[in-house]
Amino acid sequence: MTRLLSFFASILLTALAVSSACVAGPNDTLSFRVEPAHSNDRIHVSFRTNRDRHDTTNWSSSFSSAELAGLDFARLRGSGSGPIGFALVREAGRVDCAGTGGNGFGNGSCRFTANPAFADALERNGLGRPTNDHAIALMAVNAHADLLNALSAARFPKPSMDDYVALSALNVTGNYISQLARAGYRPNSPDALIQFAALNITPEFIAGFARMGYANLPADELVQLKALDITPAFVAGFDRIGYGRLPVDQLVQLKALNVTPEFIQSLQRSGIVHPSPDEAVRIKALGFPSRSR
Repeated sequence: MTRLLSFFASILLTALAVSSACVAGPNDTLSFRVEPAHSNDRIHVSFRTNRDRHDTTNWSSSFSSAELAGLDFARLRGSGSGPIGFALVREAGRVDCAGTGGNGFGNGSCRFTANPAFADALERNGLGRPTNDHAIALMAVNAHADLLNALSAARFPKPSMDDYVALSALNVTGNYISQLARAGYRPNSPDALIQFAALNITPEFIAGFARMGYANLPADELVQLKALDITPAFVAGFDRIGYGRLPVDQLVQLKALNVTPEFIQSLQRSGIVHPSPDEAVRIKALGFPSRSR
């Protein structure tokens, strides 16, 4: 079960790294398309790179008018077509775009400019200077140098550039890092921290299990619990029917096969007195008990 969960987690993280990273090179033309968003006070923008005459979507998000400096929303949403332009400025750099728009839609081309001060901060933190590919990826995920400072202050493992992109894509903040550290959790690798963030493992989630007698669980067990949506309430249900402090691997097996306290009680009513967790799993999987009682 542990290997299976690790396999799925690795696929999730690989997909995240690929989808969150822009792949524009220094000779690529960055283009944009604007279209209405679901909310009236926001607008959806897709950025693309042209490579070998094929457009590949690299980055797409909705933005408020305040984020797109210089964009004339009235002109964009008005009838007809006219020139539009805007700038998106973030810590990693800026994108300056110009084109035409009207009736809520627009398109054109952009120029990306990396922020040298941001690149200096990455170099000071031991990540080296970002390539053009990484610089645009960090711009896309709205990376902040404060995250690296928080990792260092909490004595977390130093991330690679790709790890840093993934953590930023997951909106990991310095506050989250410090809260995990205060809860006694310093994942032993950047991948482990990415799994924590991807699954939204919070100090509150950790504390809930500590109150149930599961203090100081290894990071990989917390990942398994969260991945299967095993909650303290799920554990408490087994406590109430006499199955206290089940090991995490058994809880994972029970949850994976939807073996609930109610299911075990139904076995007891059918004459199987206090079946072990392993026997309950076998019965659920095969549909009959392994032996009569």
